[in-house]
Amino acid sequence: MPKPVVCLLCGGQSPEHEISLLSGWSVYQALDRQQYQVLAVGIDRNGVWKLYGDQVFLQDQDDPRKVCLKEGGRSCCLCRAEERVCLIEFGTAREWSVDVAFPMLHGANGEDGTIQGLFQMLGLPYVGCDQMSSANCMDKSVTKIILQASGLRTARAKILRHQPSAAELSACLADLGLPLFVKPACTGSSVGISKVKTAGQLAAAVELAFSYDDKVLVEEAIRGREIECAVLADGEEIFCPPPGEVIPHAEFYSYEAKYILADGAQLCVPADLPPEGVAEVCALAMRAFRAMDCDGLARVDFFLPPDGRWVVNEINTLPGFTKISLYPQLLQVAGVTYPEIISRLLQAAVHRRQRQK
Repeated sequence: MPKPVVCLLCGGQSPEHEISLLSGWSVYQALDRQQYQVLAVGIDRNGVWKLYGDQVFLQDQDDPRKVCLKEGGRSCCLCRAEERVCLIEFGTAREWSVDVAFPMLHGANGEDGTIQGLFQMLGLPYVGCDQMSSANCMDKSVTKIILQASGLRTARAKILRHQPSAAELSACLADLGLPLFVKPACTGSSVGISKVKTAGQLAAAVELAFSYDDKVLVEEAIRGREIECAVLADGEEIFCPPPGEVIPHAEFYSYEAKYILADGAQLCVPADLPPEGVAEVCALAMRAFRAMDCDGLARVDFFLPPDGRWVVNEINTLPGFTKISLYPQLLQVAGVTYPEIISRLLQAAVHRRQRQK
């Protein structure tokens, strides 16, 4: 019996291009060739899909600042042909059947429902949340609305849809106080986020955020511990192992702290919490996962302020899968190996498609 063919996609046009490559590389290395055939597709910064097959597709993969796609990838596209989905190579018309897609595309077009919509149109099983859930989780303002309606606590925020006047900035300060955070509504990996400690810093932070998105959140800063939960749903159960804690060494857990700086933050896996605290936050993580109609996987991030009332920060539907990423670390400490995570996600994708039929 032929092995299922997995189309692994990474890269993309978002500011998280390099991290997407590194996540894709980690998944590529972990895919069990005894169970699956692998077709790696790297998407370059211009949006061109490049087929590498089951070959090394990165160079400088040990440096997140220099990592890039290797030369030699062949332009391709994904399409439906009769009863199957194929990757077709431009120029030669060679084609490869695909059974399931594994998108490791962080940021715009990758975890915002765009690529998921393509897969759904093609009838191709794929790992992760569906189009609507991905889009809702990508937009931090929409996430807040849904979570609040589900009785979950989130940080107070103001939504800006245009460059604000001085009076509007003053209103944000009056309502939310200092310090606060300014965030593009639809970016990940802390891209475009600023911590504002003085009133004079707010205008520049808003301008920076608008350079990444046309909707911006001005959000109160929650003082407390940063606790992150990994959720894995394989079609049979929803599993949430004990959470981890992020202790930033800078003002906040920025893009540089996550991926560039060797000592950007301390990751505590698992977090130092009492058993009742672990049980409570895991229950809240699974509740948030269900409220957002997530499927497959997500990382649910919380703040634990001094009053002990958990605050949901955000939900990441395609969390980092690099060697240092917290999501796979949390599952591995709980006894789920990296290759097993990959296999369970692929199996869940196929089972979901079968249910939809």
